[in-house]
Amino acid sequence: MRTGHDVIGLDPAARTVRVRTAEGEKAIGYDALVLSPGAKAIRPAVDGIDSPRVTTLRTVDDAIAMKAGVDEGAGRAVVLGAGFIGLEAAEALAMRGLDVTVVELAPHVLPPLEPEMAHLVTLELRRLGITVRDGVAATRIEHAADSDTVVLADGTSVPADLIVLSVGVRPDTEPFEAAGIACERGAIVVDEHGRTSVPGVWAVGDAVVSTDAVTGIRRPVALAGPANRAGRQVADHIVRPDSARPIPAPLGTAIVRFGELTAALTGANRAALDSAGIGYRSIHLHPNQHAGYFPGASQIHLIIHIREGDGLILGAQAVGPDGVDKRIDVLATAIRAGFTGPELIDLDLAYAPPYGSAKDPVNLAGMVASNVIDGVLRIWDATEFDAVAGQALILDTRSRAEFATGRLPGALNIPHTELRERLFEVREAAADRPVRVLCQSGVRSAIAHRVLTQEGFDSASLSGGMLTMRAVLGDRAADVLVTD
Repeated sequence: MRTGHDVIGLDPAARTVRVRTAEGEKAIGYDALVLSPGAKAIRPAVDGIDSPRVTTLRTVDDAIAMKAGVDEGAGRAVVLGAGFIGLEAAEALAMRGLDVTVVELAPHVLPPLEPEMAHLVTLELRRLGITVRDGVAATRIEHAADSDTVVLADGTSVPADLIVLSVGVRPDTEPFEAAGIACERGAIVVDEHGRTSVPGVWAVGDAVVSTDAVTGIRRPVALAGPANRAGRQVADHIVRPDSARPIPAPLGTAIVRFGELTAALTGANRAALDSAGIGYRSIHLHPNQHAGYFPGASQIHLIIHIREGDGLILGAQAVGPDGVDKRIDVLATAIRAGFTGPELIDLDLAYAPPYGSAKDPVNLAGMVASNVIDGVLRIWDATEFDAVAGQALILDTRSRAEFATGRLPGALNIPHTELRERLFEVREAAADRPVRVLCQSGVRSAIAHRVLTQEGFDSASLSGGMLTMRAVLGDRAADVLVTD
């Protein structure tokens, strides 16, 4: 173990690495070389980014420096970037009493999350007192004697005593790329055993290109789990190459907590599937994390993407106060095993009222997927609302009290328990148009859909119900929904 040695060059022909130390530069020879340089924080080309009030949060030293700024009296913080690290930093600063604003160029926080999932995170950040400015870039940082001002692209500005830079990372590979090791967009290209283009040199971790297990897209995956496992498998290949297991393509499974909410994801999201040209259906559920009659039951907001045709599970995301981690872990295992949605029904998962339900949320997801694939359930998506509103009758099957709390414009309210006796009202209101049904979470509307289908209506049930619709509408919900 050689601390204080900064690798600044590589000579593959001589099998040496060049290092810089306090005593000067020197060469160290190797028989086998494993590169794990990780990544470094991106510093965007923003005027004023060199301010002493700007800090990254990549290393322990970065964290110590940030804490020192807080201890010295910083009262206002701006976090540039709303990824995992940026939001964790924002929460930590808010808990220390700072006035925190998060600025994110993407349309929503945690860009890998689907928008309806990210909106739930935004609501939790606001509950923590954090201001969220998404869909806008920081254009410059203006310096003053006592504080800085972050100027945004929309012309507004935010004062800051501390600015945390968390807009992403890039592979820290310059010395190795200069030595002739093949790279793609700065990330080291490796084979299934971690071998680079240079004999005797392997690479793992945030600095390497990985092939996505679902879409085949090539990109770095900056996650600790895949990096640690790859380290073991590369070591095996160096010592016993004939029997070493290949490094699997990562699913990108990740989890993070903000306040009382946990968000987790695995596999591909819509953007990745669209980019890869893969057809899919998205299924939304809002089950409790354990039996509803046991104290402490809370909802898990769950979305699963399944492939058109065969129902292969392509990706999943979940947000909720409790039980999110184990459901995403099960779904990550299912994706690795090549399961289809209906096969989730057959998983024999642990059940007792404090831990789950007799039909676990994962089993329920399989049941919904099975119904969709078999044609028993036809679903429509909340993102289709604008088109649906102009072409179909929207039938709201919630109770009258629920209907009064917020409804889609023009919706007809018939509670699902009254539907059979009031089908004539649906026929009259629909006037030969399709009927698009909804309820609070998608359960009652699925029942209503079956009634309508059996009566010859062109019917479909809103995936995830009004809970999903509100999340998709986000801040627009107050303007779109009608209340009494």
